[in-house]
Amino acid sequence: MMTYEEAVGWIHARLRLGIKPGLQRMNSLLEELGNPQEKIKSVHIAGTNGKGSTVTYLRNILQEAGYTVGTFTSPYFERFNERISVNGIPIPDEDLTSLVSLIKPIAEGMKDSEWGEPSEFEVITAMSMVYFAETARPDLVLYEVGLGGRLDSTNVITPLVSIITSIGMDHMNFLGDTIEKISYEKAGIIKRGVPVVSGVSQPEAIKVIRKAARENGSPVYQSGKDFLVHREAALDHGERFHFESSAQSGTFEISMLGAHQVQNAALALKAAELLRTQNEITYTELHLTDGLKKAYWPGRMEVVSEKPAVILDGAHNPEGIKALVTTIKERFSTKKVTILFSALKDKELKHMIGMLEEAASAISFTSFSFPRVARADELFALSDHPEKHKAGDWQLYIEEKLMSMDEDEVVFITGSLYFLSEVKPVLLQKLENSRKNK
Repeated sequence: MMTYEEAVGWIHARLRLGIKPGLQRMNSLLEELGNPQEKIKSVHIAGTNGKGSTVTYLRNILQEAGYTVGTFTSPYFERFNERISVNGIPIPDEDLTSLVSLIKPIAEGMKDSEWGEPSEFEVITAMSMVYFAETARPDLVLYEVGLGGRLDSTNVITPLVSIITSIGMDHMNFLGDTIEKISYEKAGIIKRGVPVVSGVSQPEAIKVIRKAARENGSPVYQSGKDFLVHREAALDHGERFHFESSAQSGTFEISMLGAHQVQNAALALKAAELLRTQNEITYTELHLTDGLKKAYWPGRMEVVSEKPAVILDGAHNPEGIKALVTTIKERFSTKKVTILFSALKDKELKHMIGMLEEAASAISFTSFSFPRVARADELFALSDHPEKHKAGDWQLYIEEKLMSMDEDEVVFITGSLYFLSEVKPVLLQKLENSRKNK
Protein backbone atom coordinates (compact mmCIF):
# COMPACT_ATOMS: atom_id res chain seq x y z
CA MET A 1 0.00 0.00 0.00
CA MET A 2 1.22 3.48 -0.84
CA THR A 3 1.29 6.22 1.78
CA TYR A 4 -1.00 9.25 1.74
CA GLU A 5 1.93 11.45 0.68
CA GLU A 6 2.73 9.11 -2.20
CA ALA A 7 -0.93 9.10 -3.27
CA VAL A 8 -1.21 12.90 -3.36
CA GLY A 9 2.21 13.09 -5.03
CA TRP A 10 1.02 10.76 -7.81
CA ILE A 11 -2.10 12.90 -8.36
CA HIS A 12 -0.11 16.15 -8.52
CA ALA A 13 2.45 14.59 -10.86
CA ARG A 14 -0.34 14.32 -13.42
CA LEU A 15 -0.28 18.09 -13.77
CA ARG A 16 2.43 17.47 -16.35
CA LEU A 17 -0.33 16.22 -18.67
CA GLY A 18 -1.91 19.68 -18.63
CA ILE A 19 -5.58 20.52 -19.10
CA LYS A 20 -7.22 18.05 -21.47
CA PRO A 21 -10.77 19.16 -22.36
CA GLY A 22 -13.09 16.45 -23.65
CA LEU A 23 -15.20 13.64 -22.23
CA GLN A 24 -14.05 10.55 -24.17
CA ARG A 25 -11.12 9.84 -21.81
CA MET A 26 -13.31 10.46 -18.75
CA ASN A 27 -16.05 8.13 -19.99
CA SER A 28 -13.47 5.44 -20.73
CA LEU A 29 -11.98 5.73 -17.22
CA LEU A 30 -15.40 5.63 -15.56
CA GLU A 31 -16.44 2.59 -17.58
CA GLU A 32 -13.41 0.75 -16.19
CA LEU A 33 -14.58 1.79 -12.72
CA GLY A 34 -18.15 0.54 -13.21
CA ASN A 35 -19.72 3.91 -14.09
CA PRO A 36 -20.09 5.19 -10.51
CA GLN A 37 -21.54 8.50 -11.79
CA GLU A 38 -24.77 6.67 -12.64
CA LYS A 39 -25.33 5.83 -8.95
CA ILE A 40 -25.18 9.44 -7.72
CA LYS A 41 -27.97 12.00 -7.29
CA SER A 42 -26.41 15.36 -8.00
CA VAL A 43 -26.65 19.09 -8.66
CA HIS A 44 -24.22 20.57 -11.21
CA ILE A 45 -22.85 24.10 -10.74
CA ALA A 46 -21.02 26.08 -13.45
CA GLY A 47 -20.12 29.77 -13.74
CA THR A 48 -17.24 32.21 -13.82
CA ASN A 49 -17.63 33.31 -10.20
CA GLY A 50 -19.82 32.26 -7.27
CA LYS A 51 -19.70 28.50 -7.76
CA GLY A 52 -18.08 27.71 -4.41
CA SER A 53 -20.33 30.08 -2.46
CA THR A 54 -23.48 28.72 -4.14
CA VAL A 55 -22.34 25.19 -3.32
CA THR A 56 -21.84 26.05 0.35
CA TYR A 57 -25.22 27.83 0.65
CA LEU A 58 -27.04 24.86 -0.87
CA ARG A 59 -25.03 22.35 1.16
CA ASN A 60 -25.86 24.08 4.42
CA ILE A 61 -29.57 24.29 3.56
CA LEU A 62 -29.65 20.57 2.78
CA GLN A 63 -27.68 19.68 5.90
CA GLU A 64 -30.04 21.69 8.09
CA ALA A 65 -32.90 19.70 6.54
CA GLY A 66 -31.16 16.49 7.64
CA TYR A 67 -29.51 15.35 4.43
CA THR A 68 -26.00 14.05 3.92
CA VAL A 69 -24.33 16.12 1.21
CA GLY A 70 -21.22 15.39 -0.81
CA THR A 71 -19.32 18.24 -2.47
CA PHE A 72 -16.71 18.28 -5.21
CA THR A 73 -14.97 21.66 -5.40
CA SER A 74 -11.73 23.25 -6.57
CA PRO A 75 -9.20 24.45 -5.81
CA TYR A 76 -8.67 23.34 -2.24
CA PHE A 77 -7.95 26.07 0.27
CA GLU A 78 -6.02 24.55 3.14
CA ARG A 79 -5.73 20.81 2.42
CA PHE A 80 -6.07 18.72 -0.74
CA ASN A 81 -8.73 16.43 0.76
CA GLU A 82 -11.22 19.35 0.92
CA ARG A 83 -11.97 18.88 -2.77
CA ILE A 84 -13.94 15.72 -1.96
CA SER A 85 -16.03 16.27 1.18
CA VAL A 86 -19.19 15.06 2.90
CA ASN A 87 -21.09 17.56 5.05
CA GLY A 88 -18.02 19.77 4.86
CA ILE A 89 -15.71 17.07 6.21
CA PRO A 90 -12.85 16.23 3.81
CA ILE A 91 -12.30 12.67 2.62
CA PRO A 92 -10.14 10.72 5.13
CA ASP A 93 -6.52 10.11 4.14
CA GLU A 94 -6.97 6.35 4.08
CA ASP A 95 -9.96 6.53 1.71
CA LEU A 96 -8.11 8.88 -0.61
CA THR A 97 -5.11 6.56 -0.63
CA SER A 98 -7.31 3.54 -1.39
CA LEU A 99 -8.92 5.36 -4.30
CA VAL A 100 -5.53 6.22 -5.79
CA SER A 101 -4.48 2.56 -5.42
CA LEU A 102 -7.62 1.59 -7.35
CA ILE A 103 -7.37 4.21 -10.11
CA LYS A 104 -3.58 4.43 -10.62
CA PRO A 105 -3.14 1.19 -12.62
CA ILE A 106 -6.21 1.95 -14.74
CA ALA A 107 -5.06 5.51 -15.48
CA GLU A 108 -1.51 4.47 -16.32
CA GLY A 109 -2.84 1.62 -18.44
CA MET A 110 -4.62 4.16 -20.64
CA LYS A 111 -1.30 5.62 -21.81
CA ASP A 112 -1.40 3.84 -25.18
CA SER A 113 -5.16 4.12 -25.62
CA GLU A 114 -6.86 6.26 -28.26
CA TRP A 115 -7.44 9.08 -25.77
CA GLY A 116 -4.32 8.82 -23.65
CA GLU A 117 -3.90 9.05 -19.86
CA PRO A 118 -6.37 11.05 -17.76
CA SER A 119 -5.29 14.43 -16.41
CA GLU A 120 -5.00 15.37 -12.74
CA PHE A 121 -8.50 16.87 -12.68
CA GLU A 122 -10.01 13.87 -14.46
CA VAL A 123 -8.45 11.52 -11.93
CA ILE A 124 -9.74 13.55 -8.98
CA THR A 125 -13.21 13.73 -10.52
CA ALA A 126 -13.27 9.97 -11.00
CA MET A 127 -12.04 9.44 -7.43
CA SER A 128 -14.90 11.57 -6.13
CA MET A 129 -17.49 9.60 -8.08
CA VAL A 130 -16.24 6.26 -6.78
CA TYR A 131 -16.11 7.64 -3.24
CA PHE A 132 -19.63 9.07 -3.32
CA ALA A 133 -21.13 6.05 -5.08
CA GLU A 134 -19.40 3.25 -3.20
CA THR A 135 -18.08 4.50 0.16
CA ALA A 136 -19.73 7.65 1.54
CA ARG A 137 -23.07 7.32 -0.27
CA PRO A 138 -24.47 10.78 0.54
CA ASP A 139 -28.08 11.66 -0.25
CA LEU A 140 -26.99 14.30 -2.77
CA VAL A 141 -23.71 15.46 -4.32
CA LEU A 142 -22.99 19.03 -5.42
CA TYR A 143 -20.55 19.03 -8.34
CA GLU A 144 -18.66 22.22 -9.09
CA VAL A 145 -17.38 22.52 -12.66
CA GLY A 146 -13.61 22.87 -12.94
CA LEU A 147 -13.32 24.78 -16.21
CA GLY A 148 -16.11 25.87 -18.55
CA GLY A 149 -18.73 23.14 -18.57
CA ARG A 150 -19.31 21.49 -21.93
CA LEU A 151 -15.95 19.66 -22.00
CA ASP A 152 -15.29 19.62 -18.25
CA SER A 153 -14.71 16.19 -16.73
CA THR A 154 -17.64 16.68 -14.31
CA ASN A 155 -20.01 16.88 -17.30
CA VAL A 156 -20.53 13.12 -17.34
CA ILE A 157 -23.27 13.39 -14.71
CA THR A 158 -26.99 13.84 -15.34
CA PRO A 159 -28.02 16.05 -12.41
CA LEU A 160 -31.38 16.79 -10.86
CA VAL A 161 -30.75 20.54 -11.26
CA SER A 162 -28.14 22.56 -13.18
CA ILE A 163 -26.99 25.96 -11.91
CA ILE A 164 -25.08 28.60 -13.90
CA THR A 165 -23.99 31.32 -11.50
CA SER A 166 -22.39 33.99 -13.68
CA ILE A 167 -20.57 34.59 -16.96
CA GLY A 168 -17.39 36.63 -17.19
CA MET A 169 -14.19 36.99 -19.18
CA ASP A 170 -11.93 34.33 -17.70
CA HIS A 171 -9.99 31.33 -19.07
CA MET A 172 -10.45 32.85 -22.53
CA ASN A 173 -7.63 30.72 -23.99
CA PHE A 174 -9.86 27.68 -23.39
CA LEU A 175 -13.40 29.06 -23.47
CA GLY A 176 -13.34 31.80 -26.09
CA ASP A 177 -12.95 35.57 -26.17
CA THR A 178 -16.59 36.72 -26.15
CA ILE A 179 -19.44 36.46 -23.67
CA GLU A 180 -21.38 34.40 -26.23
CA LYS A 181 -18.57 31.84 -26.67
CA ILE A 182 -17.99 31.50 -22.92
CA SER A 183 -21.76 31.22 -22.33
CA TYR A 184 -21.92 28.39 -24.88
CA GLU A 185 -19.29 26.46 -22.90
CA LYS A 186 -21.07 27.05 -19.57
CA ALA A 187 -24.44 26.11 -21.10
CA GLY A 188 -22.89 22.77 -22.07
CA ILE A 189 -23.85 21.39 -18.65
CA ILE A 190 -27.56 21.65 -19.54
CA LYS A 191 -29.02 18.14 -19.89
CA ARG A 192 -32.24 17.03 -21.52
CA GLY A 193 -35.23 17.87 -19.35
CA VAL A 194 -33.12 18.97 -16.36
CA PRO A 195 -34.18 22.37 -14.94
CA VAL A 196 -31.65 25.20 -15.05
CA VAL A 197 -31.21 27.96 -12.45
CA SER A 198 -29.48 30.96 -14.03
CA GLY A 199 -27.81 33.88 -12.30
CA VAL A 200 -26.22 35.32 -15.44
CA SER A 201 -26.90 38.99 -16.13
CA GLN A 202 -25.75 39.87 -19.65
CA PRO A 203 -28.54 39.75 -22.29
CA GLU A 204 -26.28 37.92 -24.73
CA ALA A 205 -25.46 35.27 -22.09
CA ILE A 206 -29.11 34.81 -21.18
CA LYS A 207 -29.92 34.33 -24.88
CA VAL A 208 -27.30 31.58 -25.27
CA ILE A 209 -28.47 29.75 -22.14
CA ARG A 210 -32.14 29.95 -23.15
CA LYS A 211 -31.30 28.58 -26.61
CA ALA A 212 -29.38 25.62 -25.14
CA ALA A 213 -32.19 24.93 -22.67
CA ARG A 214 -34.83 25.10 -25.41
CA GLU A 215 -32.88 22.62 -27.53
CA ASN A 216 -32.75 20.24 -24.54
CA GLY A 217 -36.35 20.73 -23.47
CA SER A 218 -35.11 22.09 -20.13
CA PRO A 219 -37.00 24.76 -18.16
CA VAL A 220 -34.94 27.86 -17.25
CA TYR A 221 -35.42 29.86 -14.06
CA GLN A 222 -33.72 33.21 -14.57
CA SER A 223 -32.79 35.45 -11.63
CA GLY A 224 -34.58 38.78 -11.94
CA LYS A 225 -37.42 37.26 -13.97
CA ASP A 226 -38.53 33.87 -12.65
CA PHE A 227 -37.39 34.56 -9.09
CA LEU A 228 -36.53 37.85 -7.44
CA VAL A 229 -33.96 38.87 -4.85
CA HIS A 230 -33.79 42.26 -3.15
CA ARG A 231 -30.89 43.19 -0.91
CA GLU A 232 -32.35 44.94 2.14
CA ALA A 233 -29.33 45.79 4.29
CA ALA A 234 -25.57 45.45 4.65
CA LEU A 235 -25.13 44.08 8.17
CA ASP A 236 -21.99 44.29 10.32
CA HIS A 237 -21.33 40.61 9.69
CA GLY A 238 -23.23 39.80 6.53
CA GLU A 239 -26.25 40.74 4.45
CA ARG A 240 -30.04 40.74 4.72
CA PHE A 241 -32.20 40.13 1.64
CA HIS A 242 -35.71 39.24 0.50
CA PHE A 243 -36.29 36.31 -1.85
CA GLU A 244 -39.44 35.68 -3.82
CA SER A 245 -40.45 33.00 -6.31
CA SER A 246 -43.65 31.29 -7.36
CA ALA A 247 -43.39 28.69 -4.59
CA GLN A 248 -41.78 30.50 -1.66
CA SER A 249 -40.73 33.85 -0.29
CA GLY A 250 -39.00 35.18 2.79
CA THR A 251 -36.36 37.42 4.30
CA PHE A 252 -33.00 35.82 5.01
CA GLU A 253 -29.57 36.68 6.36
CA ILE A 254 -26.15 35.43 5.28
CA SER A 255 -22.79 35.77 7.02
CA MET A 256 -20.71 36.43 3.91
CA LEU A 257 -20.18 40.02 2.78
CA GLY A 258 -21.18 41.61 -0.52
CA ALA A 259 -24.15 42.09 -2.83
CA HIS A 260 -22.80 39.30 -5.05
CA GLN A 261 -23.20 36.85 -2.17
CA VAL A 262 -26.89 37.73 -1.97
CA GLN A 263 -27.22 36.64 -5.61
CA ASN A 264 -25.41 33.36 -4.90
CA ALA A 265 -27.67 32.64 -1.93
CA ALA A 266 -30.75 33.25 -4.10
CA LEU A 267 -29.53 30.65 -6.62
CA ALA A 268 -29.20 28.11 -3.80
CA LEU A 269 -32.72 28.89 -2.58
CA LYS A 270 -34.18 28.38 -6.05
CA ALA A 271 -32.24 25.13 -6.53
CA ALA A 272 -33.54 23.83 -3.18
CA GLU A 273 -37.08 24.75 -4.24
CA LEU A 274 -36.71 22.76 -7.49
CA LEU A 275 -35.35 19.74 -5.61
CA ARG A 276 -38.43 19.90 -3.38
CA THR A 277 -40.71 20.20 -6.41
CA GLN A 278 -39.13 16.97 -7.72
CA ASN A 279 -39.90 15.32 -4.35
CA GLU A 280 -36.19 14.73 -3.80
CA ILE A 281 -36.11 16.68 -0.52
CA THR A 282 -38.33 18.35 2.03
CA TYR A 283 -37.50 21.32 4.26
CA THR A 284 -38.97 24.07 6.40
CA GLU A 285 -38.33 27.81 6.29
CA LEU A 286 -36.20 27.40 9.44
CA HIS A 287 -33.90 25.03 7.52
CA LEU A 288 -33.46 27.72 4.87
CA THR A 289 -32.88 30.45 7.42
CA ASP A 290 -30.38 28.54 9.54
CA GLY A 291 -28.60 26.97 6.58
CA LEU A 292 -27.95 30.29 4.87
CA LYS A 293 -26.83 31.97 8.09
CA LYS A 294 -24.33 29.20 8.89
CA ALA A 295 -22.83 29.03 5.39
CA TYR A 296 -19.14 29.87 5.28
CA TRP A 297 -16.66 29.58 2.41
CA PRO A 298 -12.97 30.27 3.13
CA GLY A 299 -11.24 32.99 1.17
CA ARG A 300 -14.39 34.79 0.07
CA MET A 301 -14.53 38.13 1.89
CA GLU A 302 -13.26 36.19 4.90
CA VAL A 303 -12.65 38.41 7.92
CA VAL A 304 -9.64 36.62 9.41
CA SER A 305 -9.11 39.30 12.06
CA GLU A 306 -11.14 42.33 13.17
CA LYS A 307 -8.41 44.03 15.24
CA PRO A 308 -6.21 44.43 13.28
CA ALA A 309 -8.63 44.29 10.33
CA VAL A 310 -7.45 41.69 7.80
CA ILE A 311 -9.69 40.25 5.09
CA LEU A 312 -8.98 37.51 2.53
CA ASP A 313 -10.81 37.50 -0.81
CA GLY A 314 -9.98 35.25 -3.74
CA ALA A 315 -10.79 37.78 -6.44
CA HIS A 316 -8.86 36.16 -9.28
CA ASN A 317 -10.57 37.56 -12.39
CA PRO A 318 -12.13 40.90 -13.45
CA GLU A 319 -15.63 40.02 -12.22
CA GLY A 320 -14.27 38.96 -8.83
CA ILE A 321 -12.19 42.14 -8.55
CA LYS A 322 -15.22 44.26 -9.49
CA ALA A 323 -17.30 42.65 -6.73
CA LEU A 324 -14.46 43.16 -4.21
CA VAL A 325 -14.02 46.83 -5.14
CA THR A 326 -17.78 47.44 -4.89
CA THR A 327 -17.82 45.92 -1.40
CA ILE A 328 -14.76 47.93 -0.30
CA LYS A 329 -16.29 51.20 -1.50
CA GLU A 330 -19.59 50.43 0.18
CA ARG A 331 -18.32 49.14 3.52
CA PHE A 332 -14.85 50.64 4.02
CA SER A 333 -15.05 54.10 2.43
CA THR A 334 -13.87 55.79 5.64
CA LYS A 335 -10.94 53.40 6.16
CA LYS A 336 -7.37 53.38 4.93
CA VAL A 337 -7.47 50.42 2.54
CA THR A 338 -4.20 48.55 1.97
CA ILE A 339 -4.17 45.78 -0.64
CA LEU A 340 -1.69 42.93 -1.08
CA PHE A 341 -2.14 41.30 -4.51
CA SER A 342 -0.70 38.31 -6.34
CA ALA A 343 -2.05 36.57 -9.44
CA LEU A 344 -1.31 34.20 -12.28
CA LYS A 345 0.07 35.48 -15.58
CA ASP A 346 -2.87 34.35 -17.71
CA LYS A 347 -5.28 36.86 -16.15
CA GLU A 348 -6.29 40.33 -17.36
CA LEU A 349 -3.79 41.84 -14.95
CA LYS A 350 -3.73 45.47 -16.15
CA HIS A 351 -7.51 45.71 -15.99
CA MET A 352 -7.70 43.99 -12.60
CA ILE A 353 -4.98 46.16 -11.07
CA GLY A 354 -6.65 49.29 -12.45
CA MET A 355 -9.88 48.41 -10.66
CA LEU A 356 -8.08 47.64 -7.39
CA GLU A 357 -6.36 51.02 -7.53
CA GLU A 358 -9.76 52.74 -7.37
CA ALA A 359 -10.32 51.34 -3.89
CA ALA A 360 -6.78 51.29 -2.51
CA SER A 361 -5.02 53.85 -0.35
CA ALA A 362 -1.89 51.77 -0.93
CA ILE A 363 -1.24 48.63 -2.96
CA SER A 364 1.58 46.10 -2.73
CA PHE A 365 2.44 43.37 -5.22
CA THR A 366 4.03 40.05 -4.45
CA SER A 367 4.57 36.58 -5.88
CA PHE A 368 4.50 33.00 -4.61
CA SER A 369 5.69 29.58 -5.67
CA PHE A 370 3.32 28.31 -8.35
CA PRO A 371 3.40 27.58 -12.10
CA ARG A 372 2.34 30.53 -14.30
CA VAL A 373 2.55 33.02 -11.41
CA ALA A 374 3.25 36.67 -12.24
CA ARG A 375 6.39 38.18 -10.68
CA ALA A 376 6.02 41.06 -8.22
CA ASP A 377 7.94 43.41 -10.50
CA GLU A 378 5.66 42.52 -13.45
CA LEU A 379 2.59 43.43 -11.43
CA PHE A 380 4.28 46.55 -10.05
CA ALA A 381 5.05 47.76 -13.58
CA LEU A 382 1.35 47.51 -14.52
CA SER A 383 0.27 49.81 -11.68
CA ASP A 384 -0.11 53.60 -11.84
CA HIS A 385 -0.99 54.00 -8.18
CA PRO A 386 0.99 56.76 -6.39
CA GLU A 387 1.38 54.53 -3.33
CA LYS A 388 2.49 51.25 -4.91
CA HIS A 389 5.10 48.86 -3.51
CA LYS A 390 6.84 45.56 -4.23
CA ALA A 391 6.79 42.92 -1.49
CA GLY A 392 9.52 40.46 -2.39
CA ASP A 393 8.79 38.34 0.69
CA TRP A 394 5.06 38.30 1.42
CA GLN A 395 5.56 36.59 4.79
CA LEU A 396 7.84 39.39 5.97
CA TYR A 397 5.45 41.97 4.53
CA ILE A 398 2.51 40.54 6.51
CA GLU A 399 4.55 40.33 9.71
CA GLU A 400 5.67 43.96 9.45
CA LYS A 401 2.21 45.15 8.40
CA LEU A 402 0.53 43.53 11.41
CA MET A 403 2.95 45.35 13.70
CA SER A 404 2.52 48.76 12.07
CA MET A 405 -1.17 48.98 11.09
CA ASP A 406 -3.13 52.13 11.91
CA GLU A 407 -6.39 51.78 13.85
CA ASP A 408 -8.40 52.97 10.85
CA GLU A 409 -6.57 50.68 8.40
CA VAL A 410 -7.94 47.50 6.82
CA VAL A 411 -5.74 45.09 4.87
CA PHE A 412 -7.16 43.08 1.97
CA ILE A 413 -5.12 40.14 0.73
CA THR A 414 -6.46 39.16 -2.66
CA GLY A 415 -5.83 37.60 -6.04
CA SER A 416 -5.18 33.93 -6.77
CA LEU A 417 -6.91 31.42 -4.52
CA TYR A 418 -3.69 29.39 -4.66
CA PHE A 419 -1.94 32.41 -3.13
CA LEU A 420 -4.55 32.77 -0.40
CA SER A 421 -4.30 29.09 0.47
CA GLU A 422 -0.59 29.62 1.18
CA VAL A 423 -1.18 32.86 3.04
CA LYS A 424 -3.94 31.84 5.45
CA PRO A 425 -2.09 29.41 7.77
CA VAL A 426 0.94 31.73 7.88
CA LEU A 427 -1.29 34.74 8.55
CA LEU A 428 -3.13 32.99 11.39
CA GLN A 429 0.18 32.09 13.03
CA LYS A 430 1.54 35.62 12.68
CA LEU A 431 -1.69 37.07 14.11
CA GLU A 432 -1.32 34.76 17.09
CA ASN A 433 2.34 35.76 17.54
CA SER A 434 1.57 39.49 17.31
CA ARG A 435 -1.13 39.17 19.97
CA LYS A 436 1.26 37.34 22.30
CA ASN A 437 3.87 40.06 21.83
CA LYS A 438 1.50 42.88 22.79
